[in-house]
Parts: sequence; structure tokens; C-alpha cells
Amino acid sequence: MCGIVGFWEPTMRNGALPRQMAAQLFHRGPDDEGEWYDQDAGIAFAHRRLSILDLSSAGKQPMHSRCGRYTIAYNGEIYNHLELRTGLETQGHVCNWRGSSDTETLLAAFSI
Repeated sequence: MCGIVGFWEPTMRNGALPRQMAAQLFHRGPDDEGEWYDQDAGIAFAHRRLSILDLSSAGKQPMHSRCGRYTIAYNGEIYNHLELRTGLETQGHVCNWRGSSDTETLLAAFSI
């Protein structure tokens, strides 16, 4: 199971904090790590990855939407995400997937 951490602290200006927090969760996701920090907003996410569905680097998190508006750190499984992808493609919302992770499907779905 992956490990995720995050915080919102408008006055916090320590970009290293998410990485330090995620380091404490190494046992939850030994396959990869990533962090995202918006210094202006004081929001941060960090992710320890246990690769299950998409073993490639295309499944790296936190993941950013194609439009750049959304960032997600997600731990879960969307069992019908391939069906959802087909629906998004049929409706003309997505035509080029970066990988095969359910996180990318979720991100695409709420980006439309």
C-alpha cells in the first residue's frame, strides 16, 4: 500500500518538509517517491509508491493533470478505470494517455 502525506500551512516556506515526511513512510512504498510543493499557497503532497497497476515512470506521483490545474497524490484502486478511460475517449476528452494507472484516469475524469 502506498503512503501519502500532505499539509496546508500558508505561512510554511519549507519545501523540504514533504520529502522528510514521506521518508518516514518508506515501508509503505519502496518503489518510488515524489513530492510537490506550492510555496505561494503553502500546500504540499508527498507520495511513497508501491507500484501495482502501472510499473512505469508514467505512474509517478504526485501526478499533474495535462492542463496543469490539478495535482493528486492518490492511494487506492479504481476497479473500472479501463471502462472509464474508454468513456473519456469516446466523449473526446482524452486521446493520449501517458501510462496505464488508475490515478491518471481519475485525474483526467475530474479535469474535464
